Amino acid sequence: MLKLAEPPAPIRTTPMAPSERIAGARAVLCDLDGCLAESNVALPGAAALAQALGERLYIVSNNSTHDPIGLSQELALHGLVVPPHRIVLAGLVTVETIARRRPGARVLIAGSSVLRARAHMLGLTPAARDVDVVLLARDTGFDYTRLEAIVRELGAGAELFATNSDVSHPGRHGRLVPETGCLLAAVRACVSEAPCTVIGKPKPALYEEALRRAGCSPSEAIMVGDNPATDISGALLLGMDAILVGRHPLAEAGGPSELIA
Repeated sequence: MLKLAEPPAPIRTTPMAPSERIAGARAVLCDLDGCLAESNVALPGAAALAQALGERLYIVSNNSTHDPIGLSQELALHGLVVPPHRIVLAGLVTVETIARRRPGARVLIAGSSVLRARAHMLGLTPAARDVDVVLLARDTGFDYTRLEAIVRELGAGAELFATNSDVSHPGRHGRLVPETGCLLAAVRACVSEAPCTVIGKPKPALYEEALRRAGCSPSEAIMVGDNPATDISGALLLGMDAILVGRHPLAEAGGPSELIA
């Protein structure tokens, strides 16, 4: 049976207010969609939060369509200023993981041109047939032909990597945006036994990369997110404090404006 997300971990409770815990953290890891922005448009208070946190803020997102430079520029247009070196994205981390584990591999990439360009830069060969690896991301051009090609290559022995298992992420005005997990469900409906390596949250890779860049341990950092099954669960499993924001009944804050001390 396809498992699209980890079960939510218990949400940690503490007498300290979210703003106090953030003030005491060396690094603040923050989800993007539904937490700082919707469709890359900053939420109320997000720009002020980013300014207040300065170099302590790291965006840690399951985004698999952008690269940090392009995303940083797009966010800046809406007043949310976070430089590329403090943006960690599941799509690029997945490509980097494949390049490290399978150097020079032929890869069928179901995803954006950004991922194909990065794969080529890292010595991988984007291809449509006879591949070593299938990389599945949020692919807005996904169709029956793409599904058929993926299933064919997996059946021939290709290894499957998925950027994340989210079925959706929040868009503007409450709209749900279909995510990689929906496409993964279609693939696994055809090849249910094919093993899959998922890179994005709640798996540890994105958190660990942000912590590496920040130069601190999980106990010195805090995660802010709107999804208990990914953002919060993954952080707590690493021993990191976490703050749930948004509309969830257990959320500690409604949005970024409530996180500024």
